[in-house]
Amino acid sequence: MLTPKSAPSLIRVLVVDDSSFMRSAITRHIQRDPCFQVVGSASNGREALARVRELRPDVVTMDVEMPEMNGIEALRRILAKTPIPVIMVSAQTAAGAKTTIEALQIGAMDFISKAAGFEHLHEKLLALVGAARAGSAPAPALPDTRPFHAATKPRLFQATPRIVLIGSSTGGPRALMQVLERLPARFPLPIVIAQHMPPQFTAAMTKWLNDHCALKIVEAADDMALAPGVAYVGPGGMQFRIAGGRARIARDNGESLYKPSVDVLSESVAAAYGGHVFAIMLTGMGNDGAKGFLKLKEAGAYVIAQDRATSAVWGMPRAVAESGAADEVLAVTEIGKRINSLISAPV
Repeated sequence: MLTPKSAPSLIRVLVVDDSSFMRSAITRHIQRDPCFQVVGSASNGREALARVRELRPDVVTMDVEMPEMNGIEALRRILAKTPIPVIMVSAQTAAGAKTTIEALQIGAMDFISKAAGFEHLHEKLLALVGAARAGSAPAPALPDTRPFHAATKPRLFQATPRIVLIGSSTGGPRALMQVLERLPARFPLPIVIAQHMPPQFTAAMTKWLNDHCALKIVEAADDMALAPGVAYVGPGGMQFRIAGGRARIARDNGESLYKPSVDVLSESVAAAYGGHVFAIMLTGMGNDGAKGFLKLKEAGAYVIAQDRATSAVWGMPRAVAESGAADEVLAVTEIGKRINSLISAPV
């Protein structure tokens, strides 16, 4: 449970769901923590629009399938007028996953699965509202990780890269798209990705990314051989490792709260490739991957962290930057270009 001292201030939540049972369940769960106040609820998207205008909540939980106006349309209209964090409440089905990925494309900041019993909901609400409130505050001082410009040339790789590793969480799907869409179909290295997501959702995200990028993007399967020009997404709910040039997919055995975990994947990449790695940390809450990225940096890997201004939640990339592991801290729109320039990818 959060404490009033750890929260930025009382967080006001609007709960939107067509099921009275689900509205009550979400409300009870949220208000178990005194840092949160459910200021109202709505049973459909049209009502949600009116309640947002009336109540000015800090954050909204939004169901997807509702009468009169569904959650997708309500999300579009809310974000068109109010830059407010919205967390989607999704059914853990293939259809629910596909719709949730669509919502994340539109601008929803994160989602929870009804089947998971609102796992991490308080943590996500706090992180998103905290990020929104901190958006206009000065960024904290960091080690010298200045973006590349004409007078500042980034260091060269200590070892020739043989693989690209990407970690991401909250806000990750859109960030991944902004990075991967800039890479060519003939990209010369394999790419491995750990995105925090439950089962079903990584498959839907992978299809969306593959449909919109020149690069081939697949959900990794156990014993799948890694090939250049292919990005492999670790399946949700499982741990993703690399060994012998192949993907290794297995159930979690207490290694991490996150499945897939960036640290777990990073450790296997370090064991398989040493410092021959280009490691990128994108938006996400918490610090998963910070230890693994520091080990990679010490072995000679080149590390980039997404900057605060373009991160939905500057948690995971901040942890990498503050550890001293990051060679550069860049806007997400610059990361794909930097990958191409540093490894001289053909276009």
